[in-house]
Amino acid sequence: MFEWDVRSLQRVLIVHSFRTKLICASLLIFSAVAAVQAQEYSKPKVRAITGFVRLERAIHGQQIAETLAVLRAAKEEFASQGYEVQSIRIVTQPLAELVSGLSETEALAFLKVLDDLSEKEDFMPSVGPGMMSDADDPATMRLLEKVLSTMPHIQASAIIAGDDGIHWKVIYESARLVRYVTEHSPHSQANFEFTVTAMLKPYGPFYPGSYHTGEGRQLSIGFEGANVVQEVFASTRGDFAKSVAELTKQLTIHAQVAESIGNRIAAKKNWNFMGVDPTPAPLADVSIAAAMETYTGAKFGSSGTMTAALIITTAVKAVPVKQIGYSGLMVPVMEDKLLAQRWAEGVVTMDSLLAYSAVCGTGLDTVPFAGDISLGQLERHFRRRGVVGVEVEEAIVSTASAGFGQEGRRPD
Repeated sequence: MFEWDVRSLQRVLIVHSFRTKLICASLLIFSAVAAVQAQEYSKPKVRAITGFVRLERAIHGQQIAETLAVLRAAKEEFASQGYEVQSIRIVTQPLAELVSGLSETEALAFLKVLDDLSEKEDFMPSVGPGMMSDADDPATMRLLEKVLSTMPHIQASAIIAGDDGIHWKVIYESARLVRYVTEHSPHSQANFEFTVTAMLKPYGPFYPGSYHTGEGRQLSIGFEGANVVQEVFASTRGDFAKSVAELTKQLTIHAQVAESIGNRIAAKKNWNFMGVDPTPAPLADVSIAAAMETYTGAKFGSSGTMTAALIITTAVKAVPVKQIGYSGLMVPVMEDKLLAQRWAEGVVTMDSLLAYSAVCGTGLDTVPFAGDISLGQLERHFRRRGVVGVEVEEAIVSTASAGFGQEGRRPD
């Protein structure tokens, strides 16, 4: 129908010798077609533009200001291309290094300054892992539990497994921290600012697992793209090969925009761009569970869910950009409204989520436990279930992040 209209229009204009009008009309038509094609799928939000800095306490204000200039420049470029940016984030060196040489009182005072500054300047701060190995001093975790319980903006993590194996002491200290923060933070919610991860490499953009041990002046970018997955699955429902191909194509479009912006800003500011995490992160009504149900035609947890998980992970891994972070599938029970509903209905369990982790980037993520769970029970869950994260909501303790053998992840 479109081709017939173009030919008709051209004949009319040529007959009347309106050559200029013909050119203008053709341009308008093709512009309209391009606009329709560009709007076939909606754009994802940019969840995180994350900067990595090694703070020196004497000049930390200047360093934060310089970092914010870089992150805000990237945010402006995204906005100019029609993307909504949800947050800019700053990750310091690991906590023990950040407060080295300070007493606990001095360390708390310095971190309170950082927490207040983050609210004033509208950025999300992370102080990295409290412990990275069993050789680390657990006193840092005791400091961290006080920080998390009293400072609402700072986020942090602990690393319970790496190339050197499982960190059993870190598991215990993490469980102890969760129990403390559950009892000492308002509504127990400060545990949402903490995670433990396994096998996660540095420089990922998503919190609270993000960390670095380098010299700083790096940035990475992550999306909230569950909406893209849902729209693709609506058009490719039930066709595995077509779904993988189309989802790869659509994720690539946005990842390449991010890579281009990241490289350009890094070059201009003399920073290093570390990469894009193309994980299609969900949040609340932007639901990965809804996307997967669109593909299967059944509730999340039903037959076909594993296939949908494999499609998403396959597509994410195939995106041809410099990838960083989790780069897989996120299924955070308490951060995805529909997924939380399916959990309440009993169609999703910890066992089924762990099974899906065989074909995705994560294991258990923000899974609810009873609020009166003991320290010993928490530790046993970490050991036996492959749980690598912990969060707390009032009357509920929940686990977050990834399973062993995959890159760890916490979705914020």
